[in-house]
Formats: sequence, C-alpha cells, structure tokens
Amino acid sequence: MADNLSFEIVDDVAVITLDDGKANALGFEMFSLLDDALDRAVSQAQATVLLGRPGVLSGGFDLNVIRSGDSVEIEKLVRCGVRMLMKLFGHEQPLVVGTPGHAVALGAFILLSADYRIGVEGNFKIGLNETAIGLTLPAFGVELARARLSPLYLSRSAIVAELFEPKKAIEVGFLDQVVDDSNVLASNLKTVAFEKARSLAPLDSKAYAGNKKAFRGEIIERVLASIA
Repeated sequence: MADNLSFEIVDDVAVITLDDGKANALGFEMFSLLDDALDRAVSQAQATVLLGRPGVLSGGFDLNVIRSGDSVEIEKLVRCGVRMLMKLFGHEQPLVVGTPGHAVALGAFILLSADYRIGVEGNFKIGLNETAIGLTLPAFGVELARARLSPLYLSRSAIVAELFEPKKAIEVGFLDQVVDDSNVLASNLKTVAFEKARSLAPLDSKAYAGNKKAFRGEIIERVLASIA
C-alpha cells in the first residue's frame, strides 16, 4: 500500500505490517494507511494480523506534530489515534497483534486493543509510561487499561508507570504469548502470529462480531463520545 505499511492476504488472513524504518511513529499518513488496511481486511479476509518492525511495535504519536506547538494539529492527531484504537478494539474479525520488541504508550494501547497479543523474549519494555513523562491518561487510556489489564497490576501500570519485560507482560495483561527463542526475528514472529490468526479465522464471523460488540461496544461509545 505504501512504503510505511504493507498489506497481504494469505489463506483468508490479512497481514498488516507497520515499518517506517525507524520507530513506527503514528502520524496522519500512517493512521490513514492503517484505516484503509483494516477496511480491506474486513472485506477480503476472515482474520487480521498487525505487526511492527524489528525492535518495536510503535514508538507512539509522531513527535514532529506533538512538539510542533500547533494545538489544533496536535488535537487532530490525538483524535485520529483515539478513533484508530477504537477501530482496532472493535475490529469485527479476530485481531492478532505481534510486537517484535518495545511497546510503550500508544504501542501498548494497540496491544490492549487486540484480541490476542504476541511478543518476543528479550530486553524489551512494554507498558504505559504516561505518568513518568508528566501526562495524565486520557479517557481512552483509562478505559482500555481497566478493560484489559489485570486488576493486580492496574495501579502499578497505569498510575506508577511501571514498564514490564515481555514474559511479565503476560501476567500484567499486555500480552497473551511470548516466543521464547531469543533469536526469533520479526519474520518468525510473523509466522507465529499468522498461524494463530488462521486458527481463529474459522470461528463464526457473525457470532464473533456480535460477542465483541456486546463486551466492548459500551466502552467504544464512551470513548468516542469523549472526543465528540
């Protein structure tokens, strides 16, 4: 689709890979590409995989915009991010996200928006660092943290801003599986994530979408109302 995002369909599974060659910063262009890719996945596939690039899922919002001082553009970008997270959270197909490394702040929220999350073992950090950098979690962050994180770790993660290594991130609620081989590269993670998505693809699509809406619909409505 573009240099920063690739899209392919194999065996009814859409595989979307974010790779801007750097930290996978999420700006207007990347959000637009991802939005289009998710729409294509719904119309052409039965399950979706979303992957980052080696070392990182996403470094968060595009700092060129965040540091610009342009409040209108900053607010516009944040709104794009919120809408994208809610689109992922409500994606009507099985959604598997694979992080080949770090997933902090917005990257961690992408994990919280997915149905099944896979990481790789290594010296990587996963979590919500907002308190540590002087930010208060917005409504979407509070809702996703409450919905997906273990209550035992909610304060340590969302308030204390503790970051976790991948295996611990399973217990906390950011991941469901970690590939143990420390030599696993992004290409191998892609295979594991693809196989998981393919195993979920035969589930009844109408029931899957309906149950996801039943459990997540009210959260999505509240979050979108907060930016209306």
